[in-house]
Amino acid sequence: MADIPLPPGFTAAKMSQAQKAFEAALGADKVFFEALDRISYQDKFAIDEARHHPAGAIAPTSVEEVQAAVKIANQFRVPLWPISRGKNLGYGGTAPELAGSVVLDLSRMKKIEFDAANGVVTLEPGVGFYDLYDYIQQHKLPYWLSTPGNSWGSVIGNALDRGVGYTPYGENTKNFCGMEVVLPTGEVVRTGMGAFSNAPTWGLYPFGYGPAWDQMFVQSNFGIVTKANMWLMPEPESLMGMDVEFDRPEDLKAMVDTIGPLRRERLLQQSPSIGNWLRAAAVLTTRKEWTDKPGALDDSVISAIRKKFNIGWWGVSLRLYGREEVNKAVYKVLEKAMSDIKPMLLKPTTWVKGQPMEYSGWTGTPMTFPMQNINWYGGRGGHIGFSPLLPQDGTKALEQFQRTYARYKEYGMDYQGSFAFGERHLVNVNAMIFDKDNPQMMGRIDPFFRTLVADAKAQGYGEYRTHLDYMDLVAESYDWGGGALRKLNEKVKNALDPNGILAPGKSGIWPTTYNGERKA
Repeated sequence: MADIPLPPGFTAAKMSQAQKAFEAALGADKVFFEALDRISYQDKFAIDEARHHPAGAIAPTSVEEVQAAVKIANQFRVPLWPISRGKNLGYGGTAPELAGSVVLDLSRMKKIEFDAANGVVTLEPGVGFYDLYDYIQQHKLPYWLSTPGNSWGSVIGNALDRGVGYTPYGENTKNFCGMEVVLPTGEVVRTGMGAFSNAPTWGLYPFGYGPAWDQMFVQSNFGIVTKANMWLMPEPESLMGMDVEFDRPEDLKAMVDTIGPLRRERLLQQSPSIGNWLRAAAVLTTRKEWTDKPGALDDSVISAIRKKFNIGWWGVSLRLYGREEVNKAVYKVLEKAMSDIKPMLLKPTTWVKGQPMEYSGWTGTPMTFPMQNINWYGGRGGHIGFSPLLPQDGTKALEQFQRTYARYKEYGMDYQGSFAFGERHLVNVNAMIFDKDNPQMMGRIDPFFRTLVADAKAQGYGEYRTHLDYMDLVAESYDWGGGALRKLNEKVKNALDPNGILAPGKSGIWPTTYNGERKA
């Protein structure tokens, strides 16, 4: 094990002892410490190939085996990095924050239970969106998922990192209703009504009695979620809406100021996302078909691409779900609102139960084709996301876009951006697509990202999730009260995880054991 990555203070002999203990507890077929195993669990989109390499991985298949693994980790002080399926691409994938950690791979835990009367599914973390979709279709259940652009991932894992989908249930983390969690000490707790033995309301009432803990385990390193209840959307009677394209970059202001009030009124219940031309084009073509010039694309090339595919500078898909008569009435309001701001294209769409369905994110169908965008530059493609939160204000959104677009040009990168609506906020998702085989390009990514963080910080805008490389940087930007929130997080961390074995550094939360590893 001479070439194995090791956490600070570890020896190869100690890690070998821990490996043998894992094999004894779980079985050798669930323990992976060969060189190929370590490569398999690295971040496929890593900016710096040398960081975040694991020592190995283990793959328990039950909560009891997770407890056994945690007990061994405490015995040997081995840091564990839990993953659900490891498909959080652009944010770290399967790799740990602290190099030398052992990946706790939960992808073999795939049980599904369904309360069809109430639309509550109880899942283990290895259940992916395709798995759950197939289960629903097989059992002819009248419910829809809310899938993200990369549906390879875990349903629970996506919600634990505040991932989003495209239907009215799109903010997936809001759909948790009770969890089963293995704490860093090995104890198991159930949150909400799950703390009450045999409660039939565990998946129906999210709060229980006393403090509500579900969100404490979201984007944290306070426990390992081995089971969770989630609410699903009942299949609607009808779906109506429109795909709308706008011609100019400046049209973003009117789009935000028109859609925002409809969202806040809950007339528009989905989570729509305004995307620029490249979000659409990058799954249809590649850059080399248009130019071989380095640097950001000029307006003439952008215009040619848009003309070929008949896409606007910005596009948005708006959908209404529910009773057909209600949708018809609301559609008239939506159509007038969008027509009043002069789109270049407005394409209606409609569906009623019993008709053939479009298979897309708007109908909760799992998909992976948006990942085609990483082939934009050619080579070994990858991306990371820079995603600050903004108010739903058209002027502020346009200013944020203009600042960011200028930075993309400054760093010679093609701009792919979007503005996704919550009920009161916007998430400005900027995909930094790159070619890992282009060293000059890769050398620009880190300073580019840090510049964007600084720009957003100057406006009071913080990120809602980030890549492993920037967890400390983003956590540091939440600086009110001298970093009071981070201090609180780390007090809780040290109380729940006295040996600091669970996901050190996750979301910038470091246990005392590894507080020297913090980097910004």
